[in-house]
Amino acid sequence: MAREARVHRIAARGPDDVSGLTAAVDRGALEPAAIVAILGKTEGNGCVNDFTRGFATASLTDWLRRWPAADADRVALVMSGGTEGALSPHWIVVEVLDAAEPATGTQALAVGHVRTGDLLPEAVGRVAQARMVEEGVRRALRDAGIGDPADVHFVQVKCPLLTAPRIAAVEARGGTVATRDTLRSMALSRGASALGVALALGEVSPDAVAGAIGDDAGPWCSRASCSAGSELLGHEIVVFGMSTAWRGPLAVDHAVMKDAVDVEPVRAAMSRLGLDGQAQLDAASRARLVALLAKAEAAHSGAVRGSRHVMLDDSDIAATRHARAFVGGVLAGLVGHTELFVSGGAEHQGPDGGGPVAIIARRPDPRRPS
Repeated sequence: MAREARVHRIAARGPDDVSGLTAAVDRGALEPAAIVAILGKTEGNGCVNDFTRGFATASLTDWLRRWPAADADRVALVMSGGTEGALSPHWIVVEVLDAAEPATGTQALAVGHVRTGDLLPEAVGRVAQARMVEEGVRRALRDAGIGDPADVHFVQVKCPLLTAPRIAAVEARGGTVATRDTLRSMALSRGASALGVALALGEVSPDAVAGAIGDDAGPWCSRASCSAGSELLGHEIVVFGMSTAWRGPLAVDHAVMKDAVDVEPVRAAMSRLGLDGQAQLDAASRARLVALLAKAEAAHSGAVRGSRHVMLDDSDIAATRHARAFVGGVLAGLVGHTELFVSGGAEHQGPDGGGPVAIIARRPDPRRPS
């Protein structure tokens, strides 16, 4: 039996606003029992104390439990804090259904998801975390029925971070942590998770990971997007790829921005999905663009194409927040809307100062006008 993935982008008035999801269910556009993942952009600071992520997770869990057929404990909830600039808070809801018709032999969007076990705090930002994520991604590939890692276009990971109580608990039992700086722990956790994705996809060797975590110029993954938060202890992993065993109108492609203004690879990926145009997407193309997910990072060189930036020198606002706002604006100008899932902190996720971008789009139906 073929499967079909459906993806919905739903606006949110706040971290607890589930009214748009309820409305989608009421009009028959969304089936709670089929939901396998919800990705959310929330309007917190995206740092250690961004409690909008936990608030959103709790609100979504409560909402899922309203529906007896939904399996709230199995749904991957990936919350990314920070909607600086004009980025708009929203939910990306992913359904997987048994298709009414067999696969056609043409590739379609395939989705796999896994929740790992809890990670000991002393393993955050270390090779053990990369290995846990590697195994989790391999399981997610099996869940999606994707046999060739080349068919994977994006892996979204939600990973844990260190807090003062977690650090104290480790030290009380005689252990050590990768860093006592809780903000730094976010970067190390994202980096270790990204290298775990790279291991699973065959982009790096195990030897390249040891000692590389946190190295700004180290190895990187072209398809990983990792976001750290205090609201979990394990990892939520969602894989987006293409497979002939799936059917439906949705497709996914990806690009890698070499720096914060590198839109041409993104434009090329959109073109491969039939979203052509040398200018900003028109209304018809925007209607077919279901979701855009991206990573943003302040270049550690302190420059973008030779011109100085001050994102790393601002003591008031974290560089990840600057980067989200800047890259969000660049991509919004390209696609023509602001409901973009832009995540800050791209350690080992694309080249320094750049990052991966994924686009999920509805292909035109040849039987109907687009």
